[in-house]
Amino acid sequence: MSCTRPTHSLALATAIALTSTAAYADGVVNLYSSRHYDTDERLYSDFEEATGITINRLEGKGDELITRIALEGRNSPADIFLTVDTSRLERAKNEGILQSIQSDILDARVPENLQDNENQWFGFSQRARIVFYDKSDVPNPPLDYLSLADPQYAGMVCHRSSSNVYSQTLLSAVIENHGPEKAKEWAEGVVLNFAREPIGGDTDQLRALVSGECDISISNTYYFARALRTDVDGLPKEALDNIGWIFPAQEAEGAHMNLSGGGVAAHAPNRENAILFLEYLSSDSAQKYFSAGNDEFPTVPGVELSPSVAQLGEFRADAVDLSNVAKNIPEAVKIFNDVGWY
Repeated sequence: MSCTRPTHSLALATAIALTSTAAYADGVVNLYSSRHYDTDERLYSDFEEATGITINRLEGKGDELITRIALEGRNSPADIFLTVDTSRLERAKNEGILQSIQSDILDARVPENLQDNENQWFGFSQRARIVFYDKSDVPNPPLDYLSLADPQYAGMVCHRSSSNVYSQTLLSAVIENHGPEKAKEWAEGVVLNFAREPIGGDTDQLRALVSGECDISISNTYYFARALRTDVDGLPKEALDNIGWIFPAQEAEGAHMNLSGGGVAAHAPNRENAILFLEYLSSDSAQKYFSAGNDEFPTVPGVELSPSVAQLGEFRADAVDLSNVAKNIPEAVKIFNDVGWY
């Protein structure tokens, strides 16, 4: 993934921030998280060990946590909201459950297009949403997202339902990059090319390639990278050799990225500890672990990738401002309904 490292490194400043925490040594930070990965335990334990701050964690689905924080209002114990996908981060902002913060470390380390334009949320890991295909049946795979609507792929494409946030954010990016009319035309074409009704998660789309139910699917990279690294039911290692992948739109906007990130809760009782935790998530050590522990791409440029992620190859990511993409979600949902993508 090509990107530009900030002109001045704040690695030393980050290290200082993580060790100069005597004022918070007996403190806590209350984390509301919809990240459900066991591998994140290392992120939390390393932060606690480095700072002496205890993380109290409440896990749940992203939308449910947003509603919970909103209902708790000023009495909410939440310090941080951590979730998956830009659409949920923007919903959290729109619901008024986040606050703007000032952090020179976050501003310098997290690329501008991967953070909210009012500093209410920041991205800490990414997954590229790319094309996977059966190498035996697809000699000329689509090289960009718009080509998924090409009639030559009729009856070949599998995708998730329109209710899924990954689907919504991808269409929102198409709207931002190509305009609403082209986006609707694209969605109509993809529906015509479906091999089956949209069902299942990203791993199910990959399994459909192995079973022969479809020849082309869209999935986030970390699902496939995980299968390269470890055993995944329905994705035997020998079958992976027949799956090819394309990072789309390399001659145009670049590959669409799904974001995992978080922000400080609007009424955070431990605000300074919360900011410190977010700064920690942008540190080199935490960024490396997002890749090594969960097969994701770091958001901080130049951080080393894990072997399973590096195996996917280099690519150019879409540099579109994700704050703008998130604002297109309502229009994307309307287009999905209009074209019958359910």
